Amino acid sequence: MIGAKVEQIHMECPDKGYRRINDDLRHDHHIHVNDKRILRICRAKSIKSTIKYSNHGCTRRAKNPQFVVENLLNRDFHADKPNEKWLTDVTEFKWYEGIEVHKVYLSAILDLYDRRIVAYVIGDRNDNPLVFKTFDRAVKANPDAHPLFHSDRGFQYTNRTFRHKLVKAGMTQSMSRVAKCIDNGPMEGFWGILKRERYYGRRFTSKKELTDMIENYIRYYNNRRVQRGLGILTPMEKHNLYLAA
Repeated sequence: MIGAKVEQIHMECPDKGYRRINDDLRHDHHIHVNDKRILRICRAKSIKSTIKYSNHGCTRRAKNPQFVVENLLNRDFHADKPNEKWLTDVTEFKWYEGIEVHKVYLSAILDLYDRRIVAYVIGDRNDNPLVFKTFDRAVKANPDAHPLFHSDRGFQYTNRTFRHKLVKAGMTQSMSRVAKCIDNGPMEGFWGILKRERYYGRRFTSKKELTDMIENYIRYYNNRRVQRGLGILTPMEKHNLYLAA
């Protein structure tokens, strides 16, 4: 019975390794066994997850930053409640029209308490409007939120206009140190998860196909993808449990 469930989960989501398969068994099927047993089943059935590729960010550090602040987050990735600490970044994706390469950019904001994606915007250019629109969406959806807002030192985040937006929203700004991607680790981690599970190994031949994938994945991530670090819950389950309490 367990073996059949393992195969079913793998067929539906080939990117899942034995730990995530076991998380799904607990969350969706109420089957509680240890990881080693699932690993043995996976080996017996030659089940392997998608290979993880290296992630390459696309944020350009500002040559002449208008406003820079210290790393107040200081790699303290724990939060006691929603909207206490937000992380943000921009990453790029490619799609192909024959031999011609096109790019789209994804700007997103992640909440450290429940790891949900608070807001995101997909655009054709990695520019200020992309980041500003993402921030505006997050504020509109969470008008009472005043988190510590952490980013790298990309030109969008060191822009004086962006600084004014943060101050107006009552948020405290924090920035990673130069060339220290780990200072924004969970955000970088989300990019890796998304690309490993839905992007790497595929060739997208239209912008719509690519943007649909990104939008569908973020919905899946927030509402269906359980995380061991959240207690085998999805981000929105973790979020709603806090609100209910």
